[in-house]
Amino acid sequence: MGKKIAVISLGCDKNRVDTENMLWYLCNGDYTITSNYDEAEVIIINTCAFIESARAEAIDTIFQAIEYKKIGSCEKLIVTGCLPQKYREELADQIPEIDALLGVDEYEKIISLVSSGNVCKKSFNRVLTTPPHYAFLRVSDGCNNFCTFCTIPSIRGRYRSVPIENLVEQANEFAKIGVSELIVVAQDTTSYGKDLYGEPSLTRLLKELVKLDFKWIRLMYCYPELVSDELIDMIATEKKIAKYIDV
Repeated sequence: MGKKIAVISLGCDKNRVDTENMLWYLCNGDYTITSNYDEAEVIIINTCAFIESARAEAIDTIFQAIEYKKIGSCEKLIVTGCLPQKYREELADQIPEIDALLGVDEYEKIISLVSSGNVCKKSFNRVLTTPPHYAFLRVSDGCNNFCTFCTIPSIRGRYRSVPIENLVEQANEFAKIGVSELIVVAQDTTSYGKDLYGEPSLTRLLKELVKLDFKWIRLMYCYPELVSDELIDMIATEKKIAKYIDV
């Protein structure tokens, strides 16, 4: 049995997708995931930092994990995600107990930090941490809204949509392993496709997703000003799409 690793994922479901991607990078490694922090030899904290309360939660969680380096089996504490992406130097200087810092574009480096294996070669690039009946499909990263209370654009950059064909391929993999409920997420879901196709194209994507073998498709993190009549009509008439929008 390899090293025991505990993984803590903070923040929203979009961050959970990053955590699942990171676990995929470890899928050929010699390790075991544990929820017992006392026995974990490596603790990974994937952080959120989009508002002050999220940053405070991340710092509190880091200091809680440091206690396991003092009293438990923890030999290495790795902090990943939004907090080190924006505050890497400050964290390195002020919290020396952190052994490694990885930003939002560096998850593939996790394999070299905790495992003796190689990067996983499977085409499906997620290790799902949700219950088996649902999964999150993140359709973009970044944001162009620049809301005064939110630091996401400065952390993750401008809005970048994933091409429809890539999303359909990923969603189809979910369906193949028995996922019945697909939850579509992004920092601004209703802006999906504007950067790729010249106009918001969420309905265009949904027309492809409803062809797949799902019972439900849910929409989260939508901006009201981009909820079009076409989208409302599709929600009303397509039986697979849940009859509400999370905004």
